Amino acid sequence: MLTYENPIIPGFYPDPSICRVGEDYYLVNSSFEFYPGVPLWHSRDLFNWKQTGYVLNRKSQLPLEHSGTSGGIYAPTIRYHNGRFYMITTNVSDGGNFFVWTDDINGDWSDPVYLDQGGIDPSIFWDDDGRVYYQGTHRDELDRNCIGQYEFDIETGKRLSETKVLWHGTGGKCPEGPHMYKLNGYYYLLLAEGGTEYGHMVTIGRSKSVWGPFESCPHNPILTHRNHSKRTANFHALGHADIFTDTSGKWWIVFHGIRPALGQLHHIGRETMIAPMHWDENGWPVVNDGKLIVDRMSVDGEGSYSVKKNWYDDFSGNTLAPRWAFLRNPVEASYDLTGDGITLHGTEETLDGDGSPTFVGVRQQQVNYEYETKISVKDGDGFAGITVFHTKEHHYDLLVSKTKNGCKAQLRRRIVDMEMISDDVIFDNTDSLILKIVADNKKYVFLAGTDADNLTEVGSGCIQLMATECMPCSFTGCFAGIFAQGNVTAAFRYFSAKA
Repeated sequence: MLTYENPIIPGFYPDPSICRVGEDYYLVNSSFEFYPGVPLWHSRDLFNWKQTGYVLNRKSQLPLEHSGTSGGIYAPTIRYHNGRFYMITTNVSDGGNFFVWTDDINGDWSDPVYLDQGGIDPSIFWDDDGRVYYQGTHRDELDRNCIGQYEFDIETGKRLSETKVLWHGTGGKCPEGPHMYKLNGYYYLLLAEGGTEYGHMVTIGRSKSVWGPFESCPHNPILTHRNHSKRTANFHALGHADIFTDTSGKWWIVFHGIRPALGQLHHIGRETMIAPMHWDENGWPVVNDGKLIVDRMSVDGEGSYSVKKNWYDDFSGNTLAPRWAFLRNPVEASYDLTGDGITLHGTEETLDGDGSPTFVGVRQQQVNYEYETKISVKDGDGFAGITVFHTKEHHYDLLVSKTKNGCKAQLRRRIVDMEMISDDVIFDNTDSLILKIVADNKKYVFLAGTDADNLTEVGSGCIQLMATECMPCSFTGCFAGIFAQGNVTAAFRYFSAKA
């Protein structure tokens, strides 16, 4: 028996799309207002994934100036055809739908080829005759949500047909995330429906024609936990899927879901998961034999796989590790990799605004987690430190600033239009502190001190106010990161995560 752990890519890595090339699997996720865009992953066994970089790593590919909360990049699709990789997506903040390509998955991708088509969640399908089709969200003549399709030229992006309605789905709200496949003479259209909340689900239809009409699978939805409570299921909001075969011909489905931490509240985002799939005698897919998706999955095969949770980064390379991301397009002069840590230079931009503050963070990947860093405040009268950041209106910041005889630490809690700052905790005769965040399913505790084994609690913030359900609109998840604000320079020696 083969056992593996879900999620296979934990933390805010939603909307997975996957393709296989020989023995190699490549997967991408949405990135919204964070830069670089579209995390790119590689695996050879489906259960151990390494982030190799990002698809969109140049400003010419990804303009994010003043992108609002949950703006930027939505729902990418990755495909491989005739020796070339393609990634198609939407920048809802600038430019709309576009695709990029590369002949070297480990090299640079092209600049965007923009498409004359509105909507989100674009996908590409090559038919046997070489024709190329776009699928994405659309609105019909009665202004109803549906999936639309048109033919286009993959070399130029030029439209070759009008957009036509493909399918309205099964009746769930927000039919989106379409992917087309051809198998045994049928065109299969896979959808996400129900919204990306607790009613989320995966549905599928099929047709003998690429243009439809599409017959709905009789046991739709093929994947959902919408009728289960937290008592009966660990994961919820399952949806936005992509299907594929492994090297032995077995079928799998990747999708995202959430892990509620407190009641029905989740805060670390939608996470990438995987499950086995097969086709029944009538040619319809069955996911995981109809059973619930669980955190420890068992399937036919051999081996046991677990997700690596602990890591340590001393910033010793010439570039940041792929796990790190900025908020919008970074001001490169604000970051110096010295070979002995990273130095941040503060500016007037803050975590509360729509600009690009001096901030770099990692996605929180476990509910129960500890983060630690060492900071030295070099000069200036601003402040720097460590933060738990979800949106510009929801973040907890452990602030460190210089005093006449040393430095001080405070906890700032920013929640919508409220800002609360704790009392000062004074540390004399030093400009260096160890900062730590201890997270569980109820709160974040922020600590500081000169001795890692004897830290002082500066304050705490509840998980509830970092939860997606407490925000008007957030498709992202919490980051832990380091930052600097105002006239200040701060050096960070390392950053670590421990479950």
